[in-house]
Amino acid sequence: MKIGLDVMGGDFAPSATIEGALMAVSALPEEDSIVLVGDESAIRSHLTGNTDHLHRLEIVHTSEVIKMGEKPLKAISSKHDSSITVGLRMLKNKQLDAFASAGNSGAMLVGSMYSVGAIPGVIRPATFTHVPQENGGTSIILDIGTNTDVKADVLYQFALLGSIYAENVMNIKQPRIGLLNIGEEDGKGNLLTQSAFQVMKESKDFYFKGNIESRDLFKSKADVIVCDGFTGNILLKQIEAFYRLLQKRNLMDSFFERLNYENYGGSPILGINGTVILGHGISSAVAIKNMIILAKDISTANLSEKVKQALYKYSN
Repeated sequence: MKIGLDVMGGDFAPSATIEGALMAVSALPEEDSIVLVGDESAIRSHLTGNTDHLHRLEIVHTSEVIKMGEKPLKAISSKHDSSITVGLRMLKNKQLDAFASAGNSGAMLVGSMYSVGAIPGVIRPATFTHVPQENGGTSIILDIGTNTDVKADVLYQFALLGSIYAENVMNIKQPRIGLLNIGEEDGKGNLLTQSAFQVMKESKDFYFKGNIESRDLFKSKADVIVCDGFTGNILLKQIEAFYRLLQKRNLMDSFFERLNYENYGGSPILGINGTVILGHGISSAVAIKNMIILAKDISTANLSEKVKQALYKYSN
């Protein structure tokens, strides 16, 4: 398997990305390799002295970088030789099995839609984050910022996408779907959640448990928690802030350590024709390593094909 990495993406690139790639390649099976996409001179300068596993690293030189503050659509359309654009093009052309970046997430999303494209039937691709549970398990919440304004049918499809991921990558049989709301009762919420509840409770495509309140986020009441991207992004950043507060005050334990985004590496874009992973902009080498391993796991699970099959069954 060939996993592409945007070496130029992230606040600490290229040192953190290359260090993370070296950590990942030593953890992956011998038949797997990593394609480092970015400025060749910068890559080679950081590889100096690292002789182990070099035969499993490939360099693809690019001359441009899409920076964090750039407008995604303009950057993708104008920077044809950027590390993100080239990596996504290679994925589209089947030169890579997966592509990961901790760079401009908007550019990654737009570029993915323009290159590999959305799976037919997907209304809006989504992103998610892992949420540790008190019982030792893990849930996911989606969307976390990709889609800030949605309708009930989009939330329904988020539930379906999340259910497919939980079953095929997390190995959860019959994942429980929860709708994030301000109360557990059927009639709670705004117009969006009320409408979504009505269509989700009749679903035969997934196991809907009902509404879930944010105070129960870590209590294993659902394996997949669904919300709009506006709400999800606020919740995600609050969790990150809470983790930093605990860390700063030396109040960590085994559960709170699991709130660290580095443990999960990144988030796949669910609903596109390929494996694309978005990492956090402040990703460390450990986070980069875990992002690459996540890309391997999702590609191995053949997730996009399973989404296609599920949507075909749903539409018929």
